[in-house]
Amino acid sequence: MKLIMAVIQDKDSNRLSDALVEHDFQATKLASTGGFLKAGNTTFMIGVEDEHVNEVLTIINENCKAREQLVAPISPMGGNADSYVPYPVEVQVGGATVFVLPVDQFEKF
Repeated sequence: MKLIMAVIQDKDSNRLSDALVEHDFQATKLASTGGFLKAGNTTFMIGVEDEHVNEVLTIINENCKAREQLVAPISPMGGNADSYVPYPVEVQVGGATVFVLPVDQFEKF
């Protein structure tokens, strides 16, 4: 058995949740916050048998796509402001960061 932990952008959360339910996979959703953009993320915890890992990874890949987004840069605090550019910058967001972990024991009460 494996535990799949997928950290995805909030915008992809409902689409992924619906796709997992459609394929009869159960998941626990946790609210989380990204470090770089300080934006909301959702972490999915999905327990599956080994033979279903690739199916779940395919579902995640199909529903969590990376995309470009404009963000306002944070002004420097006490640093050198000479190189500071106050214009929005385009960065890549979305996609998924996925961890597949072995599970020694699973209990459901």
